[in-house]
Amino acid sequence: MTVRHAGPLRAGRFPLPSDTPRDSRPKSQRTDAIDRDQAPTRILVVEDDFLIAMQTETALIDAGFDVVGTAASAEEAISLAREERPSLVVMDIRLAGERDGIDAAGQLFHELNIRCIFATAHDDAKTRERAKPFAPLGWLPKPYTARSLVTLVTEAVSALD
Repeated sequence: MTVRHAGPLRAGRFPLPSDTPRDSRPKSQRTDAIDRDQAPTRILVVEDDFLIAMQTETALIDAGFDVVGTAASAEEAISLAREERPSLVVMDIRLAGERDGIDAAGQLFHELNIRCIFATAHDDAKTRERAKPFAPLGWLPKPYTARSLVTLVTEAVSALD
């Protein structure tokens, strides 16, 4: 699997700590997030904090998901989503650039019918109301753990089926 990073996240990969032990089994033997008979769910991570993006990517890959790339801005997210067609997006709200994650989620929803999980420190009623028309699959308040991320993504994937 090739994981593509857009924009400033092209730096080399390095291991990051996790709150769950890494699964040393080959990806093909893991069953915690995917069914053996199905291809892994394709996920795009949109986060402008490099370390959080890498931790999110690592947690999702370790759980058996296919991370198709990471993006730091709304424009990068939309471009990658058009190219990679993920099943869902883990989206931060505050992003690099002029547009925020809710703007990006709206465009992804209307143009590509892709829904988002919002992983953000900005989890207030006004923010949720702005995002509501784009049918969010869930909200993950920061700071979050790898376990809570994987649990919510797994639930969201089930809701898409």
